[in-house]
Amino acid sequence: MDLATLIGILGAFGIVVAAMVLGGSVMVFLNVPSLLIVIIGTLMVVLMKFNLSQCLGAFKVAMKAFMFKMDKMEELIPKVVEMADVARKGGLLALEGQQVDNEFLKEGVKMLVDGHDGEVVRNVLTKDLRQTTERHAWGAKVFSAMGDVAPAMGMIGTLVGLVQMLSAMDDPKSIGPAMAVALLTTLYGAMMANMFAIPIADKLDLRKTEEGQLKSMVIDALMAIQAGQNPRVVESMLKTYLAPSVRDGKGKGKDKKK
Repeated sequence: MDLATLIGILGAFGIVVAAMVLGGSVMVFLNVPSLLIVIIGTLMVVLMKFNLSQCLGAFKVAMKAFMFKMDKMEELIPKVVEMADVARKGGLLALEGQQVDNEFLKEGVKMLVDGHDGEVVRNVLTKDLRQTTERHAWGAKVFSAMGDVAPAMGMIGTLVGLVQMLSAMDDPKSIGPAMAVALLTTLYGAMMANMFAIPIADKLDLRKTEEGQLKSMVIDALMAIQAGQNPRVVESMLKTYLAPSVRDGKGKGKDKKK
């Protein structure tokens, strides 16, 4: 689980709710028509921008903002270097008995053991990488669209509330509820965009970059193993994917503490 996402979203909504509680009753900030205009209205508009499968897929991909586990490159490199040493000494068939936890790496090793040409392996894995990044990109686009539409729906709700208020100025009792719709839809729209949709879109962009870098490193590693390169050369090449502090071992202690 990504604690940063969980802490961030709970903290953001928590501080707003705390401000509401300290300022009076929370129920004052609950208005069903305003919620319907912003939430349902936003979803309907976004549905017009994309097809149904893309919208549903975006919510599925969005779970990676919360539930996401990816191997660290600095932990995967020693395993790859070990495999390079095994393959150089015993041939690619010697990799068949290697224990590999990373699914992408495991698929690539299987293809090498089966004797597929290096170019074929690269093309298949590159296509897998491209499909993964595209899924993340479309998910980010859907949530980014939500971030754009939600404030606009809030403004529409505000205009609806103002029209209702102005049309009933002769009835003082109806002014309050109409004004609540006018103000709360703007609040809901801003909260939905800035505290949910846009952060999720940004986190999916981050996931796309992280997963893309890891899979690119794995592809380079497999090509180097298939070419029979020296394990030390393989290690030096793969370490270029790491930040200088981690590459030199300076950040190792910090990573362990975390």
